[in-house]
Parts: sequence; structure tokens; C-alpha cells
Amino acid sequence: MKQDAPLPVGGQAVLEGVMMRSPRALAIAVRRPDGSVLLKDEPYASLGERYPALKRPLLRGPIILIESLITGVKALTFSAQAALGEEGEEQPLGWGSILLTLGGAFLLAFLVFGFLPHWLSGLIGYLAGHPLTPADFTFHLLDGIIKAAFILLYIWGISLFRDIRRVFEYHGAEHKSICAYEAGEPLEIAQARRHSTCHPRCGTAFILVVLLTSILIFSVFFPLVPPLTRTGLVNNFIQVVIKVALMFPIAALSYEIIRWGGRQPHHPLARLLLWPGLVTQHLTALEPDDSQLEVALEALKAVLAREGSNTA
Repeated sequence: MKQDAPLPVGGQAVLEGVMMRSPRALAIAVRRPDGSVLLKDEPYASLGERYPALKRPLLRGPIILIESLITGVKALTFSAQAALGEEGEEQPLGWGSILLTLGGAFLLAFLVFGFLPHWLSGLIGYLAGHPLTPADFTFHLLDGIIKAAFILLYIWGISLFRDIRRVFEYHGAEHKSICAYEAGEPLEIAQARRHSTCHPRCGTAFILVVLLTSILIFSVFFPLVPPLTRTGLVNNFIQVVIKVALMFPIAALSYEIIRWGGRQPHHPLARLLLWPGLVTQHLTALEPDDSQLEVALEALKAVLAREGSNTA
């Protein structure tokens, strides 16, 4: 029977497996070297569930993003141990390791996807004979185009590695499984295979919506901000720091757009806003084989079983 209101289930591809998460459950299924599937499932209590005020619009987006980063790092660590066939008790990932991992990723993203596109936007305007500043809409449009190009090049580059390509295939398996569940169909390989590898609530779509939203917000905000120093490079650095600070409200607004688009997938505006992310998913969510679908469905069934909603 088709469910009128399926649970909001999300997921993440990991090494040789898939992590699924619902409001009150989390499960990770990983294909081990011997061909067996290792399943880990446990109760999950998000900050939103523990503190209902954090579930309000424009508050829930950043909270969910931070929680997703933390659970994602833990899931990747678990999957790496399982996929490599490491014996012994799982070594829990401490907060120090999590912060170090996320801190390193943030620093790299700040330099490559933040500072460098910002600096290049000004440089291109200068070389073209039309100096651009953050007070110009063209500056932010160019900045967004450069960021999008860097992101696509990065995705294409890592997809050349076999292990990453398999992660992208598990990403497709995750989407197909969730689509089957949301359609109220039996959670079986044959049913899941018929669905698309793209999903409007994917993190890839979220990144592209954040990018588009940031162009508009930066274009409105920065004309109001005077130069902060007389040194161009330092001024650029400070402006990028301000952009990072603005990413919290931008992420909050982008999450609401993604959430609305997921509920109204046929609305013309939703299709327009989510189209770039859905197109990009053809790079990040590849067609899985049946063994990968089996793993994704195992994780999904475990989450639904804990929720008491498994209709498979």
C-alpha cells in the first residue's frame, strides 16, 4: 500500500556501502571483502528531535547540515574498516579526530572554493579592462561560475578513481532505494532498479542551490559594505571570511528551498531551482548493480524497522 506521508529518510554513500538515516534511526550497510553484508543500525536522536525549537524554518537547515557532516565522517570511518575487512572491535571516532577532519576539509574548501574564485573574479575584470568589485553583480555572477566550474572539475577528477566511482554507484543505489520507498513500492531490487539515480533532496542539489542563492544574497549585501582595508589581497581575504559567515543564513534558506522542492517536484519554479543539481547528479549518482542495490535496501529496511514503518 502506498504511504500518504513517508518518513523523511536521507542517506549517504560510503566505501562499499550506504548509510541511511531517519528521524529516530541510523543504519550503515557495507559489503565486506568476502561478499557478506555487514549491517550496523542504532537509534538516532537529532538535535531537532531533542530540542523542537531547532526544527523551525531557517533554524533546522544549518543544524541538519552540521549533523550530517558529523554522522557522515563516522559512517565513512566505519565503512572503511568494514570494507577493508579489518578484524576486531570498531574503534570509535573521537571528537578530536572529527574536528581535525572537518577542519582540514573546511580549510581546503575555503582556499579552493572560496578565496581563489573571489580573487580570480577581480583579476579577470582587471585583465578585461573593466575592474570589478564585490559591489558589482557581475563580480558575484563570475565568482559563482568559477566556483561551479571548480566543483564540476573536482567531481570529474575524483570520479576517475575506481574506488570513488564505486562510491558514486552506491550513491545511485541510495537514491533508487529511497525513491522506491517514497513511491510506496516493495523494497526489492527489481522495484528499486526502475527508479532514477537522481533525487531532489540530494546533497549535490543542495550545493548548487546554495551557489545560486549565494550569488543573489552577495549581490545585495556587498554593495552596502565599504572597502575594509587599503590592501587588495587582505581586503579580498576579509570579504571571503564575510562570505563564509553569510553561508549560515544562505544554507538555511537553501535547505528550505530543497525541502519545498522535494515536496513539490512538479512545480515549475521548483523544477527550475533544482534543475542544476539534478543535472549534476548524473556525475555523482551513477547506475548501480544489483549487489549495490541490495546493500542500500538493507540499510533502508533496517532504518524503517527501527521506526516501525517497514512495509517491505
